[in-house]
Amino acid sequence: MKPEDFKVGIIGLGPVGLILAVHFKQAGCEVAVCDVDKRKLNLIKEEGIELVGAITKTAYLKHIYSSIPELMEHKFDLLISSVKAYHVDSVLNQIDATNHNGLKLLIAQNGIDIRIKYQSHFDDSRIFRMIVNFAGNLNAPNVVNVTFFNPPNYVGSIDDSQTELANLIADILTSQDLQTTSVDSFKVVEQAWIKTILNAALSPLCAISAHTMKEAMANPDTLEIVEQIIAEAMEVAKAEDIVFEQNFIKLCIRYLKKAGNHFPSLAVDLINKRETEIDYMNGKFVDYGRKHYIKTPINLVFTNLVKAITQKNYIESHAKDAFLD
Repeated sequence: MKPEDFKVGIIGLGPVGLILAVHFKQAGCEVAVCDVDKRKLNLIKEEGIELVGAITKTAYLKHIYSSIPELMEHKFDLLISSVKAYHVDSVLNQIDATNHNGLKLLIAQNGIDIRIKYQSHFDDSRIFRMIVNFAGNLNAPNVVNVTFFNPPNYVGSIDDSQTELANLIADILTSQDLQTTSVDSFKVVEQAWIKTILNAALSPLCAISAHTMKEAMANPDTLEIVEQIIAEAMEVAKAEDIVFEQNFIKLCIRYLKKAGNHFPSLAVDLINKRETEIDYMNGKFVDYGRKHYIKTPINLVFTNLVKAITQKNYIESHAKDAFLD
């Protein structure tokens, strides 16, 4: 199939969704997007999507929707979910209310075991997983400051039944300099663990300490914590048969030192008193640690602190709403 014949739908227009939308569009694909933020959608209609920083590109889209039922009236070759983990259940329920027989779905999200949610709604042969190795923050609702891209990204069919389509996705993105490699299902799982270790190493630390990623990596005290989080997570991952290359911790530190002077998405969520994805990051290392009788005290501390702060924010928010009523 030629890129110009390939139709892509994207649910969720955070940095990942916006970056993917631009690259698929520039490859010639028909791209339709969906988000609940109507201000963002209006800006995209009027000004397009702009990428600045490590990647500089602009794209204009025709098909822009504010609800999943509207989006699903489009016919896609591939539907991409790039929403936060805590929105997945709602998204899947809305997709279920439409006719999605035969639809292929790509998960472009962080976290371990996030695919399990999708597997209760889609057959394995219809699900793809993408491990994203770029990051950014929003300068404006329709403008992404891409802070780094450490190629390649990885994409694969979770049961290895759709390698041809996985190859096509990788080729389309690579053709636009967003280097992406098609891999088998075992490699996808391995890379999901590795990326989650990288995210878990900085996300809760930045959220609680109010350090940007660059600041945390430049501070010897916080850098020591980062190294210990990685070491704990590695021990758990090895019990799950994840294989690491030599000097993995040093390679992680090198990777993370390229991070930008901004907050990771989990920190942004906590600062803005929203839910976080901690259960799919550090929380997963705690869960799998218990499974294998491996202690994970540092990951446990950060998981429980983030959850405690989230709960407090929730209680305070509802108390304020009740007072205003």
